[in-house]
Amino acid sequence: METETSGIRNVAVIGAGTMGAQIAQQIALLGFEVNLFDVSPEQLERAATSNQKHLMRRVEKGQLQHDAAKAALARVHPQTDLGRAVTETDLAIEAVVEDVEVKLRVFADLDRLAPPHAILATNSSTMTISEITADLPGRVRTLALHFFNPVLVMRLVEIAPAPYTDPEFVRRAERFTREIDRDPVVLHKEIAGFLVNRVLWALRKEAMWLADSGYADPQDIDRAIKLGLNHPMGPFELADFNGLDVVLLAQRHRFAKSGDDADRPPRILEELVEQGKLGRKSGAGFYDYATAPASKKES
Repeated sequence: METETSGIRNVAVIGAGTMGAQIAQQIALLGFEVNLFDVSPEQLERAATSNQKHLMRRVEKGQLQHDAAKAALARVHPQTDLGRAVTETDLAIEAVVEDVEVKLRVFADLDRLAPPHAILATNSSTMTISEITADLPGRVRTLALHFFNPVLVMRLVEIAPAPYTDPEFVRRAERFTREIDRDPVVLHKEIAGFLVNRVLWALRKEAMWLADSGYADPQDIDRAIKLGLNHPMGPFELADFNGLDVVLLAQRHRFAKSGDDADRPPRILEELVEQGKLGRKSGAGFYDYATAPASKKES
């Protein structure tokens, strides 16, 4: 039985979108103090409201005590000053927009502002950590710590170090992942997409090619995957759940890196995003959420 701890007590999450907000809340649920940073006070308010709804739903279902929920919510501290958010942190997790230039700026600031012992992690799986931190003075303490949406439900965390990451920081990240009641998988070599998303990309690419080529409708392809492979969600449902703009951005990044025509974003995806149909969050994507029943997947 592992007795050594990560040594992490204070955590900073950078970016209060869907992923950042839930990462912060999951960590706070297990007793850690979390600074949740965003440049937008309004986004921080939305994150707090969303997290409260998630936890109160658990209280209503008898899955969480009311006092425990209130304490967990109180351990997430909104911050609009990055220096204040990370000055005493043991771990900083970046969860900002999937734009490499933005991430480069964030990590340059984190390397300058966070204490030397702090792990600097990205939640991105679209980009490898070495794409973001190769030129940083403190690059040996950087790695990817990839959570899955919805963070408060999904147990897996992929840990993907760069070739230059100090193994001790990887071990600490692995211990911390277990301390927050999540299951880590550590990659031996870094690769864009890591493990789960590379398999998902292959499935999604074939599914969208079938739909684009007129072999079947997205809804029937989803039914076939769920009934034939026993997946809880089909690839089109999952794309809607993740956000079609997010899926498209990742696909464009992959195509830009590979130049392989097989990685070109599918027409069906491009068209929906152009129409503003981004999946669940916009009310329509491959499915119409104004009329379709909600997925059984708990969030």
